Amino acid sequence: MTATEMLQQLTENAQPHLALQPERPQLLVGIATCANAAGAKKTWARLAETLDAAGLTDDVDLIQVGCVGRCSLEPLVEVRMPGEPPRMYTEVDERRAEIIVRQDIEAGQPIPTWLIDEGERLGEPARPVADVAPGEINVFTRDWRHVDFFARQLRIALRNVGRIDPESIDDYLAIGGYAALAKVLDEMSGDDVVTAITESKLRGRGGAGFPTGLKWKFTRAEEADTKYMICNADEGDPGAFMDRSTLEGDPHSVLEAMVIGGFAIGAGQGYIYVRAEYPLAIKRLRRAIDQARERDILGDSVLGTGFSFDIDLRLGAGAFVCGEETALIASIEGKRGMPRPRPPYPSVSGLWGKPTCINNVETLASIPAIILNGAEWFADIGTEGSTGTKVFALAGNVNNTGLIEVPMGVTLREIIFDLGGGVPEGRKFKAAQTGGPSGGCLSAAYLDTPIDYDSLREAGAIMGSGGLIVMDDTSCMVDIAKFFLTFTQDESCGRCTPCREGTKRMLEILERITTGKGEERDFERLQRLCDATTRASLCGLGQTAANPVLSTLRHFREEYEAHIVDHCCPAHVCKSLLHYEVDAERCVGCGLCKRVCPVHCIVGEPREAHTITREVCTACGACYEACKFDAIIRS
Repeated sequence: MTATEMLQQLTENAQPHLALQPERPQLLVGIATCANAAGAKKTWARLAETLDAAGLTDDVDLIQVGCVGRCSLEPLVEVRMPGEPPRMYTEVDERRAEIIVRQDIEAGQPIPTWLIDEGERLGEPARPVADVAPGEINVFTRDWRHVDFFARQLRIALRNVGRIDPESIDDYLAIGGYAALAKVLDEMSGDDVVTAITESKLRGRGGAGFPTGLKWKFTRAEEADTKYMICNADEGDPGAFMDRSTLEGDPHSVLEAMVIGGFAIGAGQGYIYVRAEYPLAIKRLRRAIDQARERDILGDSVLGTGFSFDIDLRLGAGAFVCGEETALIASIEGKRGMPRPRPPYPSVSGLWGKPTCINNVETLASIPAIILNGAEWFADIGTEGSTGTKVFALAGNVNNTGLIEVPMGVTLREIIFDLGGGVPEGRKFKAAQTGGPSGGCLSAAYLDTPIDYDSLREAGAIMGSGGLIVMDDTSCMVDIAKFFLTFTQDESCGRCTPCREGTKRMLEILERITTGKGEERDFERLQRLCDATTRASLCGLGQTAANPVLSTLRHFREEYEAHIVDHCCPAHVCKSLLHYEVDAERCVGCGLCKRVCPVHCIVGEPREAHTITREVCTACGACYEACKFDAIIRS
């Protein structure tokens, strides 16, 4: 029996929860870390209670799915009725959950004002999904073409997230899961697989952008009795949740890709290194691994072919430096997570000294689609040097916070204003931080910069793993640089002097600047420290740690000058540089500012103008926020 025949047998015996064209009503509830934080578990419980009370438990399917990316509108509940287009309800708390069952499911009367469609239509999508993606790759986005947020996306890595129950291998089989693996085992050699990935021009999505096919080729070329395949799921960037959402919403796609990778490089064992702070992802990965083993998709004879490959989990303790592959390897081996000099590279001497291939979650999630649709299909998406799509976690001062996947080459403006819905409260866009704490801050002058590896590097930023933090005009860029440098300095493993000492000295200078003690010589000092740390650090953490400083110096130098020369913070963020005083003509002596002041530095009689004792004031801003007459002046 071939792998394809065995897979067909497994698929025929599958009992999936979801159906693209359901025969009876289905309620799909997004159950993920972000959704649970918004109360999705309570929503689920109330839906179940209401269905039971209405006697509909046996007539309506209540199904969990992953996060579809519209995190700011969670909890989300999708209703699928036989013969009708799907509809998605937003912000479904317990009250709304009960009403949806009573009015929509029972009475057949949808509630338009709660649907995601309302206010989401922004015009025709700039990139019609059906024009660039054949087959079944984008069923989810085609279902939601009328919602601009989804219609502008092209989902490859996230193709199944929100479309299946992540804890059901039968759901994954029903939508063609493991078909790429069967194709590889029946029709391709290891060299064929490496060639396909190479011709797709897929670059690693973990940050460095190294060609995936070349990494697989190097590992395959090594002669060894044992080789390893590792999935790097140690997602440590502040504000990043791409890998977590993929693992929580579609764990089997990562398992399938790892088996394909193991076959290509000649490995028999795989490890997924995932941070322990992701309990739901870990739970679903463990369940997926157990299910795959039960169906002989993992183990001694994968799909009955004689090829053996298994996967185990290794939990990280949350060290950011363990995202670096040699530090990750050390952690799996039970050592302290610290990087080592290269060469030798992991493809030559990695885990326990054996050839090892390491790819991140998003990279692996794209592999099955490339195998099924072909290398040329993937290479035609994106740009010449950055093919395919990229998943971004939108966070910060943007209306539509959440997860998106777009073709490489779209502009920062498209991401922030078309998909992200722009900056809240009508405020002005100021900067976007790409690439996490090791990335760079780009000003409004770069809004039309294509998002690809080369263009971002030229602009003084990096792609990174996909975190994208939007900042409005209330952000102080010197303070932002200090924030990210505080993170990288704290996360430095301390092994090499340039990173350990360089980040500390840079942070000290930034702290002086934000407290009004900066000197004009600090520009030169920062530049020299940045250059030395970048050139001499051992691993990527130190080599990119200076990026927030370098990019803000390049694009927002006037803010540094204001802090150092004028001793003021234009954004009114740095407390040591803030001054508050009372406008006597506007003050009516109501006493509200006096009551909210935590250090009692405001004095004055009722109905008379008050004053602030500057020597005592801590610049907390409580009086400024409380005053109803705009009588507090902040400078």
